[in-house]
Amino acid sequence: MMIRLTDQPFEPGALLTGFSQGRTETGAIASFTGLARSEAGSTTTLTLEAYPGFTERAIQAIADQARTRFALQDLLILHRIGDIAPGEAIVFVATAAPHRRAAFEACDFLMDYLKSRAPFWKKETGPDGPRWIEPRDQDHADIARWELGQPIKLSPSSRTPPRA
Repeated sequence: MMIRLTDQPFEPGALLTGFSQGRTETGAIASFTGLARSEAGSTTTLTLEAYPGFTERAIQAIADQARTRFALQDLLILHRIGDIAPGEAIVFVATAAPHRRAAFEACDFLMDYLKSRAPFWKKETGPDGPRWIEPRDQDHADIARWELGQPIKLSPSSRTPPRA
């Protein structure tokens, strides 16, 4: 199981190829790649901030849950931090399981967590300046279906980025 944050662009196809190699007892691999959008030109840069160590531990805890809940053989999560241009990959998740349903559901479960609850601070910058991004109502609904508890609604002050 690998969980990593990086400030460097990555190639999802190469990650999937490496993750898939030598899996003679794996029946299914599911993967997801999230890309930064330009939002019709209103976003020129997406910036993600994280607390080093803390963010990885939080993601590790949910990955451990996914591994148990879906009987995964393995998983990989690679998430960008720093400045990301439209069209660049933000996140890559891959899951390996004996059967397809478990691989699909685990990948979906992990992405719902990463989108709405993982400790990242997201800011879009565009022609009108920067703005902080909060999880949408749909993001909260998506995570709620996994019965992880009630969606957490953070106040704007709690979304203030970390200071070094």
